[in-house]
Amino acid sequence: MPNVIDASGKVVREIEAPAVLAGDFAEKLPVVFRAVHRELANPRAGTASTRKRDEIAGGGRKPWRQKGTGRARQGSIRSPQWRHGGVVFGPRPRSYVESLNKKERRVAFVAALADRFRNGAVTVLDATDFSILKTGDFAKLLFGDAKAAKKGPKTLVICGRNENAAGAIARVSRNLARVALTHDGALDVKDVLRFERLVFTTTAYESLAEALGGPTGSARGGAERDARSAVKTEGR
Repeated sequence: MPNVIDASGKVVREIEAPAVLAGDFAEKLPVVFRAVHRELANPRAGTASTRKRDEIAGGGRKPWRQKGTGRARQGSIRSPQWRHGGVVFGPRPRSYVESLNKKERRVAFVAALADRFRNGAVTVLDATDFSILKTGDFAKLLFGDAKAAKKGPKTLVICGRNENAAGAIARVSRNLARVALTHDGALDVKDVLRFERLVFTTTAYESLAEALGGPTGSARGGAERDARSAVKTEGR
């Protein structure tokens, strides 16, 4: 269970993790790989382009006669072996967008989160009365002291989408090279895996728990059923 800390870094309580994260996702690494690959590939513009020999102006005249010069025969100065000639098998505009069904995306996200929870890499920050104004104080909160922030674990702070403290957290974390900030609506698989530690605000954590179906009881049902369905689909 992750610890809940206040703005001074003191542990005030423990909070229960969503029950769906307790599952075994050891066999879901291929799904996680595909999800990360998709998230990295989809933003690519795919606008790289080269011209083939028939798309380059000029080169219609044979450079020299076929025989008698002692040189290799040439048909055009726009052939690929010539400078300023066409490009063979060069990149052409294309789409890098990949598809992954909703259940697989969910299983990949839950599997990545489950790994972070299992390794104790998740902390919850009570930002209700967040009053830190200096970057050094925020570094001390996250890493123990300001010097440790230069070599400490790469940390992702997740705020609520419309959280009041988000602006203040963004301001004091801006100059910390090993700290990044996002909101609960933008959190994805590659972010969960890229950072060694996740720090949720209480608002963001409640939003995450609600999205995953809650920690206990009937709320667990929907999320866990979706995860089990996706696991069965992948196992075929």
